[in-house]
Amino acid sequence: MNRYLPDVYSKSVLTINYGKLKKRKIKCLIFDLDNTLVPVHTKEIDPKIKKLIADLKKDFLVIIVSNSPKKRVNAIKDILEIDAYPNALKPLTRTLRKIKKKYNLANEDIAMIGDQFLTDMNYGYKGKILKVFVDTISNDDLKITNLNRFFERKIMTKYQKKNLFKKGEYYDER
Repeated sequence: MNRYLPDVYSKSVLTINYGKLKKRKIKCLIFDLDNTLVPVHTKEIDPKIKKLIADLKKDFLVIIVSNSPKKRVNAIKDILEIDAYPNALKPLTRTLRKIKKKYNLANEDIAMIGDQFLTDMNYGYKGKILKVFVDTISNDDLKITNLNRFFERKIMTKYQKKNLFKKGEYYDER
């Protein structure tokens, strides 16, 4: 059950303490795309996100891993000038293995940042990498994601009963 429990929980990608991640010797930040970096039905990128990614690229390898189609992911990746892996089928870790091999990374070098327990946090768990959970930036989701959110709420309720996780109570490490 703790497979979905984040190691770090932050309000958004803009509020993550990247200095602490750097101190943990994280070299690569893998971001989910939809509702983590941009709302699900737009290709518009908030200027704050553009600046954040540009700044992060000075200290980290920054990559998008998304279950979204290639056309959508590539449009964002080209604007941000970073590597990306569309159609990733998270929580399967096939793309993570490719990334580790391509960039010669170990599990402890990587953090997964995303807004879903069932895909992003489970991906981090299966890949044995640091899991950073952020609140979704939009309530608008794809239909399949709405189903995931239903199960996610049940998992959050179980975690809350065990005092392991509470929505809105942010932390930098577990």
